[in-house]
Amino acid sequence: MSRPAAGGLAGKRIFDLLLGGAVLLLASPLLAAAAAAIRLDTPGPVLFRQARVGRGGRVFSIFKFRTMLHGSTHLGTGLETSRDDFRITRVGRVLRNLRLDELPQLLNVLRGDMSLVGPRPLLPEFLPYYSARDLRRLEAPAGMTGWQQVRGAARHSWAERVALDVWYVDHRSLALDLWILVLTAGVLVRADTVYAADGSQKSGVPDAYCSAQGRAEPPAPGPTPPEAP
Repeated sequence: MSRPAAGGLAGKRIFDLLLGGAVLLLASPLLAAAAAAIRLDTPGPVLFRQARVGRGGRVFSIFKFRTMLHGSTHLGTGLETSRDDFRITRVGRVLRNLRLDELPQLLNVLRGDMSLVGPRPLLPEFLPYYSARDLRRLEAPAGMTGWQQVRGAARHSWAERVALDVWYVDHRSLALDLWILVLTAGVLVRADTVYAADGSQKSGVPDAYCSAQGRAEPPAPGPTPPEAP
């Protein structure tokens, strides 16, 4: 397991606080407009909170703008989402395509749950299906954007996502984080990697989880997540 120097993590944290705080301040009018649009569009809370797995396997509550019908996790395909999902609201579709639904995660960054850059935090329900290699993506702080996201995002298979995340874990640096943030601007403008070509978001779902659907017995315990120092 790679262990970055304490100074590297401290520098990353300072960078997150300074830039994350500045972006949150600048984006506050946009956040207010999005919140108002969500409130007027469909009943339910403006923010959606969901458990996610961060560095070292720690579970935290992620903040997102609500883009689906309230209580949608109990409707349709449950944890899996697609481009034509009937649960996505009109405002939610716009927010998703522009990735503006992710902006409230700046609060997670300031709280220390996440970093601006790192592997995307996924659902804890998927953790038992992680292989030992999959778990390596948990060695770095989870991020709002990351190497995998700027290299194709939802167009990837699970194996491709893991490979890109592990590459980032092994090569992470402040310079790389800055380059990823620059590339993220282009991704936001194109808005063509939110979904795969077939309209799915399977890249965020382990292959073992997909194979296990419909299986009666629960999965065997997966490998132990790495401990965050």
